[in-house]
Amino acid sequence: MAAALSRALKLPGKKGSELGEYDPLTQADSEDESEEDDLVLNYPRNGLSRDGCLGLGPSKLRGSKSGRLGGGEDGAQQDEEEEEEDDDDEWRERLPSKSRPDRDDMKGMQYWSHRDTGRDRSGEDRGGSGTLGGAAIGVHSTEAEEKRMRMKTAIRSAFFLVPLVCAALLVLLCAFLIPCRKGDLGERPQWERALGDAEGVTPPALALWDVDGDSVADVFLGVTEWTNDTHPKQGNTIFSAVALSAVTGQVLWRKVMRECVMYIQCGLRYSSQPSPVVLLIGKSIIMAVNGTTGKKLWSVLLKSIESQAILLPDLQGDSVPDLLIATLPADQALDLSLTLISGLSGAKLGHPVPFNLTGQGKLIGPMLHETQQGAYYILFGLGNVEAISLRDIYIRATGKMPLTQALSRKDPGWEALKKTNSSSFIHIYRGSERVDFLLPLVAGFGNSHNSLDSVSNLNSSRSDWALVFGSSKLSVLRQKDIKKEWTFNSAPIQSQPTPGYFNSDGVLDLFITHATNGIMMALVVDGANGKLLWSAEFVCPHLVLDSSAISTSTGQSAFLFWASDPIKALKNGTKTTVSPGVAAAEPLIRKLFLLHPTYPTILLELTSTTDTTVTSAVSYQEQQKDASYITVSSRPTPDSKPGARIVKSMSLRAAIAKGQIIRLEESSKPGIHKFFKGLSFKRH
Repeated sequence: MAAALSRALKLPGKKGSELGEYDPLTQADSEDESEEDDLVLNYPRNGLSRDGCLGLGPSKLRGSKSGRLGGGEDGAQQDEEEEEEDDDDEWRERLPSKSRPDRDDMKGMQYWSHRDTGRDRSGEDRGGSGTLGGAAIGVHSTEAEEKRMRMKTAIRSAFFLVPLVCAALLVLLCAFLIPCRKGDLGERPQWERALGDAEGVTPPALALWDVDGDSVADVFLGVTEWTNDTHPKQGNTIFSAVALSAVTGQVLWRKVMRECVMYIQCGLRYSSQPSPVVLLIGKSIIMAVNGTTGKKLWSVLLKSIESQAILLPDLQGDSVPDLLIATLPADQALDLSLTLISGLSGAKLGHPVPFNLTGQGKLIGPMLHETQQGAYYILFGLGNVEAISLRDIYIRATGKMPLTQALSRKDPGWEALKKTNSSSFIHIYRGSERVDFLLPLVAGFGNSHNSLDSVSNLNSSRSDWALVFGSSKLSVLRQKDIKKEWTFNSAPIQSQPTPGYFNSDGVLDLFITHATNGIMMALVVDGANGKLLWSAEFVCPHLVLDSSAISTSTGQSAFLFWASDPIKALKNGTKTTVSPGVAAAEPLIRKLFLLHPTYPTILLELTSTTDTTVTSAVSYQEQQKDASYITVSSRPTPDSKPGARIVKSMSLRAAIAKGQIIRLEESSKPGIHKFFKGLSFKRH
């Protein structure tokens, strides 16, 4: 029966049992899998054949019937061996029906291993069913373990590669999407250049504006040069306006003028002119030049120019702001005239409008103010402050009604301030004490030096004002009703007040200086109520120079001012004495101090010099969160020749890093060095 079953399961094509005959079971694997052949050849080691030759098994099976009929113990043993061989043949016949991967898996597990000689025979007698079942379970377990290992490897690779790829993409985005800085901004701009000859302590024309596209405001300066080493009153004099790169100090262009340049103003824009327009204003001429090249665009001749140009709204409908300028002939001291000029062509709009002013003192304004109702007024005066509607000035200058909406309104509240219906003046301030300063109460006013930028002028034209009158009285005027908010009394104020944020109430405070008996006093007055917030005394530098306020990363302002050594207050309230000779003598060294409200008892000395600084300005570098302090100084010479004019640019952050801490009072407040080194600057 076993033999018959074995013959029935024979595959087609198995023609005989002799060696060399075709056998699909062994031939399929023997061609390419040597390990499978070894397993088949070692098959007898599992006790299924005693002859040691696999090819003889089937022959003995077919020729063993007589032996079995012979009976006896030998016949029973032979029958048992034949059953085992029949079972093995049955297994070998079933094996090819499995798929190739299953065979490979079983081969990989060494199902018929040479090391399995000690396996339980009972499992083999049952056709190897127990062994096969364990192998199947082992195969599935191994496959699951391999899958888990592959998953772990993939997860680890992902944790490493994903951040790496994200970082690479971020670097590429930063490299290609963020615009590169123009110019050499890696280094903080610091330079010094001698330009022309000093003319005493008269401040030269100075302005700041970016014209070379490096994102840093360049420097424009009025320069005077004396030729042939002659005295300025006797020799030939060359006047010019020079543009300097704010990064390197190199000369961008030079424009020779026929007279001294009194004012330089930047920021006027034309739709047909991509470069900013720069105004050069002398005593009798206004010239507009291309800010990038210095090429002349237009010019207009006037007599006795007394003020810089005031930026007005568009009066003609050509989409370009127009200008207003004041003239004051020397032989007619009270006959001040206001002239309207086209910002596009420089042509006069009508004729100058004269005003017979009463009063004395220096010229106040003119300046533009826009009321809460959107009406425009011009403020000006001599020793006092008057206002007149821009609409009225235009009508009187041209004899025509206004063409644009900017001139169509009047403010009823301001018009009600006129003393009589026939008067065209609105009295902003008129008193027995003359006005010394009137300025918009705007953060950073004066730092840009004569900008014609529309945004800056718009902010300035809508603010309240800081008023200094009677030489020693400081007030804030409310623009809505022209009333004084408060008044602060002090010694005679020498320079224009500087608006900045000292405390945290959000109201601009005022930094002022005055000097008496060789002692200079620096003060900060609360802009909300006129109370004193801070004060310190210094040896007088015998120098009148406006201070500057710079907005910082803390939200408050840092104040820059020039002085000599501070007079320190002692713990017991006494003060160090200064001998009259030392106090009266002009100090050889002048120092630039920085005051920050976070440490009011600490000053930072940024630099010192023996030069006489006559004017200064602040230029911002937005990308570096830094600011440059531009100074123009007179440097004395050892002989009798006129001194040189020195232009210097200094990085404030670099100066702070090297600055010297000056303690006005003993203080244990920590973190001073760390605070100042971490200080950065921004635009107001």
